[in-house]
Amino acid sequence: MTADDSYGRLDDDDYPAYTMGRAAEMLGTTQGFLRAIGEARLITPLRSAGGHRRYSRYQLRIAARARELVDHGTSVESACRIVILEDQLEEARRINEQYRRAAESESDSESAAGSGTPAAAGSPTVADRDGDG
Repeated sequence: MTADDSYGRLDDDDYPAYTMGRAAEMLGTTQGFLRAIGEARLITPLRSAGGHRRYSRYQLRIAARARELVDHGTSVESACRIVILEDQLEEARRINEQYRRAAESESDSESAAGSGTPAAAGSPTVADRDGDG
């Protein structure tokens, strides 16, 4: 691995850069909480060569949201389910937005192309109005 490869990972939200201890410290929680949300399959930490759990920034954001819910009295299992549903809803909204944009651009393309379509039968054309047709 070159130095350039290492620096590129600094911006990678999915790179598992944090140990369990560091992740728990950053979140202000316990390692047991991280294990619990792992068991609930909210996040699946990668493992180092030595078998230690490693977390990415993306996973820490997910864990932070679950912790927020737990801090407000939600059970760990329910918090994990809520976070999963929130993530699915966000993904569905993103996909819907992509479809909406594609439909709008297709509609715009058809509108622009529609100006060159032949006139309907019985409708006057430019040539008819000019007296040439």
